[in-house]
Amino acid sequence: MDDRSLLPKFHTRCQNIDHRSLQPKHDSFDLWPTKALLKHLQDRQYTSYPPARVRNLTVSYADRQIPRLLREKEYKLGEINKIFASQWLSDRQVVFGTKCNMLKVMDLITRQIVHIPSLRSCSDSEAADCPCGIHSIAVNPSKSLLATGGKNTNDLAVYKLPTFDPVCVGEFGHTDWIFDIKWLDDEFVVSGSRDNSMALWCIREDDDANLVSPSKSVHVPDYSFIKPKAVRICKKAEKVRAMAYNSKTQKTQQKLVHIRENVCLGVCEAHNLYGVGSQSHVALIDPRSLKQINHVVSKQRGCGIRSLYFKEDMLTIGTGAGTIYFFDLRAGRYLEHDCGHPISIQLGKGWLKQDDTYRDFFSNTEYPNAIYTHSWDESGTKLFTAGGPLPAGLWGNYAGLWS
Repeated sequence: MDDRSLLPKFHTRCQNIDHRSLQPKHDSFDLWPTKALLKHLQDRQYTSYPPARVRNLTVSYADRQIPRLLREKEYKLGEINKIFASQWLSDRQVVFGTKCNMLKVMDLITRQIVHIPSLRSCSDSEAADCPCGIHSIAVNPSKSLLATGGKNTNDLAVYKLPTFDPVCVGEFGHTDWIFDIKWLDDEFVVSGSRDNSMALWCIREDDDANLVSPSKSVHVPDYSFIKPKAVRICKKAEKVRAMAYNSKTQKTQQKLVHIRENVCLGVCEAHNLYGVGSQSHVALIDPRSLKQINHVVSKQRGCGIRSLYFKEDMLTIGTGAGTIYFFDLRAGRYLEHDCGHPISIQLGKGWLKQDDTYRDFFSNTEYPNAIYTHSWDESGTKLFTAGGPLPAGLWGNYAGLWS
């Protein structure tokens, strides 16, 4: 039967309905996506509806419903110390880096973990004092290269994907730990360091000049050593803790309003925003002027915001107390249950090393796992979370998949 034959009956019935009775008696945050979805179905039946609007509507609705459905699958990682960085490699594999300077790939279905050998620098490269592991992992746009920290935590290590064959080690760009890494395109990558510098590197897969193997191991293929194309010092900052890339050319600086513990930075392309985490706030920054246009107050004040992730209209916030919250950028508030409490997920216990430091200083207090890294997969239905105990003196780890 043609749907148009039902139109007269449909309009007759609508005339007999008191539309005021259909309006909610209160401003219900959870009802508006359903009403919008109903309107979309009606518009699709009787009019031509732009595909882009259809996708935006369904994605926006799904983003608000998925956090209510997430369930935890925790992984046992052995005795490694604190996961600081992670990246999705496929719909079932993630790569992560630890404070004890290990790079590992994990299959989320089989739970199999593969250790990736760290790349050694040449004998002329001086290692940073008190090495503090891998703080950043970055994959280039074509997903053919991965950049992270090397055996010397002040040097850059680059691997070829998906095989993890070594490509090169970048040396003499920094004198202290590398805190963050960002690709500009498939060849150029920038690293930021605790020594207050940023270094620009050019990575070419087909450059086979000066191939060496300082590890002297048959398990590690030869790779080359490179130097940075440019190094710049951030004179008005104590260290380069986090970076974000904006394709629009600009050179400006702005002091943040919330300046305590600025350890994470995210980019929201959908709303053209930067998000900067601090001890108790997320500052929302206009990238054109670098001025704060709004801020999100943390639900757990004082424990620090350790990781951020933007997904369309949704901002996920990982705290030092092991909780993830979901903030709706369009509505300007946290997602809530029907009772009014914010929707959140709390990490599992993970693993904690009960050594002499733990027994002497921390045994009488429970410390949840800080969420140092978290990210959604491409489908937006699976959330990988990882971290470890917040106090620097404690040794432990946590990793989990929420789906």
